[in-house]
Amino acid sequence: MRILYHYPLCPYSRKIRLILAEKKLDFTTQIERYWEKRPEFLQLNLAGHVPVLIDLNGSVLATSVAIAEYLEEAYPDRPLIGEGLPQRAEVRRLMAWFDEQFGHGISKCLVFEKNIKRYMKLTGNTGPDSNAIRQAKGALHTHLDYISWLVDRRNWLAGDHFSLADITAAAHLSVIDYLGDVPWESHSLAKEWYSRIKSRPTFRTFLQDRVPGLVPASHYLDLDF
Repeated sequence: MRILYHYPLCPYSRKIRLILAEKKLDFTTQIERYWEKRPEFLQLNLAGHVPVLIDLNGSVLATSVAIAEYLEEAYPDRPLIGEGLPQRAEVRRLMAWFDEQFGHGISKCLVFEKNIKRYMKLTGNTGPDSNAIRQAKGALHTHLDYISWLVDRRNWLAGDHFSLADITAAAHLSVIDYLGDVPWESHSLAKEWYSRIKSRPTFRTFLQDRVPGLVPASHYLDLDF
């Protein structure tokens, strides 16, 4: 059985969970508190980050970009990268946009400040940084506007078909939605797109995710939110 080392509120882990589910590949999960730098986990990925996937052939794969590319090549029966060179390039561009621009500026910041920070022994740790949270939540509007602009012109983010671009964007938004920080009321087109993804059977396992001491937003379980 494949093993995925992940953390429930890690958007990069969620991306791989969605890819595996969309490709109908069986796997088990193991929650990894990666900030603890567990020696056994560091032997799998010296960088100490999730996700890490161990495939059926024993291959140990780290980082969501490398794992996504591997799964596309190893299991091509249910392709998610798109058809044709231009579309595949656009899918990769949007994956990078959400993993880097959205990830570093918003999802990683909010998850760290609201969840992970409380577990870490940081010098002078006084709790969540309200200024960092405010800046991240403010930047979220730009990304939701961009999603709205894309889906106003396309069926899905990279074109006519659901792809890794949608998976990557939804993975990041889903952790922010758990925290209750997505201003859906101001971005109806983005909300409609996310609702379509949220209704996919592969997404429903996320709705059961729970983090000790952090209750999800009241609408998190609702498909019609």
